[in-house]
Amino acid sequence: MRRRRFLAASGVALASQALPVAAQRFQPAQDVGPLLEKLAGGKRPEPGGMKLEVPQIAENGNSVPLRIAVESPMTATSYVSAIHVVAERNPRPMVATFRLGPHSGRAEISTRIRLAGTQKLRVLAAMSDGHFRLGEVEVLVTSAACLDESL
Repeated sequence: MRRRRFLAASGVALASQALPVAAQRFQPAQDVGPLLEKLAGGKRPEPGGMKLEVPQIAENGNSVPLRIAVESPMTATSYVSAIHVVAERNPRPMVATFRLGPHSGRAEISTRIRLAGTQKLRVLAAMSDGHFRLGEVEVLVTSAACLDESL
């Protein structure tokens, strides 16, 4: 009887390890272009002008460290007013919005986010003069978060 229980427990353990990887296939990447266009007010963002630090491989999608640094003098006339983080495979792609001002000192954000599998992470920075900057980074997630339980 012990052998059967051991085999059953082993089967459950193996299945639970394979589930997050298998479930990642069911959450397709969304077209976040319209969301980015709405955030930018129809303006075309220029690529670059920021540094994104995120692990290339995240073992757990529940807590992925993210650091964003946007190049800006942060003066009264030239500063970063907002930073938007968008993840294309999350059920809700708008991950976070950070509001900044000239008194923020530096245009740097450090946080942890949830990611629903391997995907491209996009960061849109709104500048005080009305233009936008866009940064992208690919993140490989081995154990996904934000999964829809109905799948």
